[in-house]
Amino acid sequence: MLVAVDSAGMRMRRSIADLEAAFEEDMEAEALLHEEIRREAAQRSRRRRLDKTHRHGSIRFALLILVLIATAVLVTVAMFQTLYYVMG
Repeated sequence: MLVAVDSAGMRMRRSIADLEAAFEEDMEAEALLHEEIRREAAQRSRRRRLDKTHRHGSIRFALLILVLIATAVLVTVAMFQTLYYVMG
């Protein structure tokens, strides 16, 4: 009868050890999953920041071109008005 109890006890210990091993594997898998999710979120954030920077850069470039054209037009108008005043 002692053998049966020992056998059941060993089986129970082995079962607990199996449960602990499975729990540790699940925890490792979950940690890896959370790390991958965090990495993907950081990558999306970087991509959004780059897109925003590119979009703002394009808008600034367009504004620069408009200011340069406006400056050229104003200088040309002022030059001809001054020429008209001097010659007139």
